[in-house]
Amino acid sequence: MRRIIITIIILAFAFMLNAQIIHHGFVRTYLGSLTDRDGEYSVMQNTFDWRLDYGKGDVALYVNPVFDYNALNKNLDISLRQAYMDIYFDNFDLRIGKQQIIWGKADGVFITDIISPRDLSEFILPDFEEIRIGTNAVKFDYYLGNSTLEAVWIPTFQPTITPDENSIWAPKMPDFPMPVNYDYSNAEVENKLSESEIALKYSYLGSAIDFELMTAYMWDDNPAMRIYLQPDTLLIKPEYHRLPLVGASFSKAVGGAVVRGEGAYYFEKRFAVENLSVNGVKEKDYVHYLVGYDHNWFGMNVSFQFIQEYIINYEDDIRNDEFSNTITFLITEDFLRETLRLEFFTYYGINNEDALLRPKIAYDLADGFEVQLGANIFVGDEGNFGQYDENDMLYLKVRYDF
Repeated sequence: MRRIIITIIILAFAFMLNAQIIHHGFVRTYLGSLTDRDGEYSVMQNTFDWRLDYGKGDVALYVNPVFDYNALNKNLDISLRQAYMDIYFDNFDLRIGKQQIIWGKADGVFITDIISPRDLSEFILPDFEEIRIGTNAVKFDYYLGNSTLEAVWIPTFQPTITPDENSIWAPKMPDFPMPVNYDYSNAEVENKLSESEIALKYSYLGSAIDFELMTAYMWDDNPAMRIYLQPDTLLIKPEYHRLPLVGASFSKAVGGAVVRGEGAYYFEKRFAVENLSVNGVKEKDYVHYLVGYDHNWFGMNVSFQFIQEYIINYEDDIRNDEFSNTITFLITEDFLRETLRLEFFTYYGINNEDALLRPKIAYDLADGFEVQLGANIFVGDEGNFGQYDENDMLYLKVRYDF
């Protein structure tokens, strides 16, 4: 009810300013059916995404209320994806409020793009704009020629939203030797100044190359699962920890193609281990990076990425592999004067020989009116994608942008 009242107040305020307000957005119907479960519906969603811009002089306001109706459980969710104020000065800008902050060069992967937390309640299937959660922040951008210095202060912590334990997207848990109980008493970060997150980024945009350098003093958005041995059970206590990191990314045109790279070094990340004498967790530095290649071949846009995660000073009882390797491949082509678009995107996990295949066809029926038909096909028996082998899905999206 509180969300509904707040949203109504915001919309009423917007209409009072309707002489100067610009509004746009989309309406979408999304239907998904599981092919391995006799066509059981996994998604039956209607969305109204409304974006309101108001500007006057050196100040601009942006509000993005989202109305999601889930027809499967008859639940209406009203939320504010973003709601912020921009203040413009001669050489710098300020953005204050709930906002999505996007960093890095990767497609379909989060490496240095870690400022905005994520909603993984439907795995990584929604558009990334919907996966990213708006976070309350103050963002400062200072411009100097082709360079930009960006500083972000996040006063309150927002963790990753994970799937409900009864969801088809709940990740598989390890096989424990005895019953498990959970204690969530440490699964919160206090709302106080000393628990803030800060991040800095320097970016350069030039004719030969563009690159970014970043550092952050963050919280790990995913808790470490500390395990305590009790007489007849295991007690698991999710706990959040600081996760300092440094990173960089670049992109460069080379002979008609674009070469991209991105990497981050994380300090003292917590990893789950088999050894219960250390409470099931060990701290290790960790590297996550990718190299990518984009090109247009015979009228088709083609993109490759190689992604690697490396745990430094690895020990054999860590549940993750020392090296985890993934490849992504994207190919798109437009037909019929760019009204018909074919797309195929895939993740392939080399370690576990698992994959997620995402073919899609989109057709523009009229200006702003698009129909999409696609599939999410999981391959393998284990791994990040193989664990969802029974969740193959066909989907239909009908969307109107206004």
